[in-house]
Amino acid sequence: MKPFKFHSPETATVAFQLAEKNSQYIAGGTNQVDLMKKHINEPNIVIDVKDALSNTIEIKKKGVHIGALATNSDVAENKSIKEDYPLIAQAILSGASPQIRNMATTGGNLLQRTRCPYFYDTAMPCNKRKPNSGCGALDGHQRMAGIVGTSENCVAVHPSDFCVALVALDAEVNIIKQDGTEDTIAFEDFHRLPGNQPQKDTNLPEQALIVSVFIPKKKFKNNVAYVKVRERDSYAFALVSAAAALELKNGQIKKARLASGGVAHKPWRWKTSERFLKGKQANRANFEEAARLAVAETQPLQNNTFKTALLQGAITEALLQCLSNSSTI
Repeated sequence: MKPFKFHSPETATVAFQLAEKNSQYIAGGTNQVDLMKKHINEPNIVIDVKDALSNTIEIKKKGVHIGALATNSDVAENKSIKEDYPLIAQAILSGASPQIRNMATTGGNLLQRTRCPYFYDTAMPCNKRKPNSGCGALDGHQRMAGIVGTSENCVAVHPSDFCVALVALDAEVNIIKQDGTEDTIAFEDFHRLPGNQPQKDTNLPEQALIVSVFIPKKKFKNNVAYVKVRERDSYAFALVSAAAALELKNGQIKKARLASGGVAHKPWRWKTSERFLKGKQANRANFEEAARLAVAETQPLQNNTFKTALLQGAITEALLQCLSNSSTI
């Protein structure tokens, strides 16, 4: 690892004063330390923001504010989160390991980088790691690559489970910029597609900090499910995943939310499927059609066409699992 200066400011204002072009914020470090050890990130200055930002989880009338420093474990085990936002808890608990969830923060989860093997192998070309060097995955190993929203420059996918639930629930990201101004970014717009700048994962301004994530209170409490298809039962990233949330009345779908991980450079919403489900009866036939519509949007690569069948099954299964609480149908 390249030597670096280390600071641990107590306020965001001081953190901004310490930040410069080749500096790096760090909190839990569950991804950042790996990137530094593998010489993918080589900052001159590392700024620990654990004492500068909030780790509180505040339940308010309009929704919940989750501080950027709240750990994944604290969020998943929070009583109010489990009762009122169970999709969040399900998604978090399907990811990583208890030890990692104890360290990983909410802000860090949003900013974690792809686990594409070509990104981590510095002997291979990767436009995300080194712009204009090429994409090794285009003609290489594509098992974990994207099937929607990819570009000729990058086919990597975003690795988070937590973020899939957040995009499904219309979350927002509250940030503070280096000039001290605050702003809010809709979660759906926070992460980017690769386009011709795959090195940029998010629309977070340079040196800005995530302050909190807000999840609005909606009637997606009783009929939700997160299904993750992966190589093994734990500590593995998704080949595909599906987050489903339904608002039901007398068996009819009033509102639907569907999102997936493991398929794109960002957590992906299936809005055509959501529109199809609205007003329909909650039954297998409609769920299977919604899944088919989602798959119709994909453009798999030569060697990962198998992911479309996995996706169709995961979406159908997630929607069926939404009905497990029959008292709300």
